[in-house]
Amino acid sequence: MKFNKQEKSWIMYDWANSVYATIVMTAIIPIFFANMANTAGQSGDYWWGIGSSVSMAIVAVMAPFIGAFADYSGYKMRIFIFFLVLGLVFTFLFAVTENWILLLIAYIMSRIGFSGGNLVYDSFLTDVTDHERMDRVSSYGYALGYIGGSTIPFLFSIALVSFGSYIGIGSVLAIKITAIITVLWWGIFSIPFVKNVKQKYSVEKPEKGTVKNVLQAVLHTARDIFRNKKVLIFILAYFFYIDGVGTIITMSTSYGAALGLDSTGMILALLVTQIVAVPCSIAFSSLSKKFGSLKMIMTAVCVYFAICIVGFIMGLGMEQSFLTNSEALMLFWLLAILVGTVQGGIQAISRSYFGKLIPPEKSGEYFGFFDIFGKFASVLGPGLYALTKSLTGSSAMSILSIVILFLIAMVILIAGRKQLV
Repeated sequence: MKFNKQEKSWIMYDWANSVYATIVMTAIIPIFFANMANTAGQSGDYWWGIGSSVSMAIVAVMAPFIGAFADYSGYKMRIFIFFLVLGLVFTFLFAVTENWILLLIAYIMSRIGFSGGNLVYDSFLTDVTDHERMDRVSSYGYALGYIGGSTIPFLFSIALVSFGSYIGIGSVLAIKITAIITVLWWGIFSIPFVKNVKQKYSVEKPEKGTVKNVLQAVLHTARDIFRNKKVLIFILAYFFYIDGVGTIITMSTSYGAALGLDSTGMILALLVTQIVAVPCSIAFSSLSKKFGSLKMIMTAVCVYFAICIVGFIMGLGMEQSFLTNSEALMLFWLLAILVGTVQGGIQAISRSYFGKLIPPEKSGEYFGFFDIFGKFASVLGPGLYALTKSLTGSSAMSILSIVILFLIAMVILIAGRKQLV
């Protein structure tokens, strides 16, 4: 299947923003932050979890209103550009400060920009393609994103962090250069999306009472979601399983750093995740046609359940000293491969499945609620991790607590299967 110009440009934004997801959210910046916070006598993974929760809470509260405004004719791209610039500016701040508190603030604000932009970006899916092509377009977006996040910027960043000392570049300077690379890659490759993607479906902006109309639209959409059993059941299950997915993405390297795993080994393992995720994301599109989207989502949830269990065993082994550092790192690599098989697929199919359920002219509003469920979930997961850590003092127990989220999601999917099919 050939993609048209708008589909290609839409897919390209996954290539553009993936560098932020990989370097800032997952791989390099969390380790840098954890080391800075630990040096200051703080718990790095604890505060990273708090920062993730705060940023997601802010976006979650804003999401339905962002979506409602975005549905107005001509507004969708303007709102996207605002969040894009917000993310780029605060990501650049990683290059100019070494204070762990300022780093945390920069992370919170940049992730608000990243997440707000993604909300609007996702809602454009109904504008650029049709129902028949939606799974494939969404899956190729994630696949290209993994290629983008795991090629030039990520490899160059790994080389800087790992071998920069041989050419006189210290670890801190390497991180700052990495932050600048992230900003440039994200910004430059966003240009095709901004230039070529157009808002096809919209509602007319009222001449007056805009805020009142937005509030009414949000309430109306919320009522429609609660009346539509298919949408409601799916979005509730999504709330829990995407929470677990997001928590694992956000906390993986911070968790490993807390256990004392080698930073370079973890980063290389995450590179494997990116590589494995490329064909697996595309495969999810084909398999969803053969077996159905819901079966593929449920399969992915089961894999994530296993990931949490293996992660717990790895952490417990380090805390109880029955695993060596090298043995634990091998388990981390196994986890990286397992995550790669399902991470892109579950997100891509969830996005396109929801896109098929909603009216395209209200895609902003509906994806706003889709996003609010995802973002409040992102508050719950890292918050649950941080709470478990504070109560037990064990990082292993913290990662085990995430199993609860996948169990709840699976129960909802199984119980509501008749309505969802």
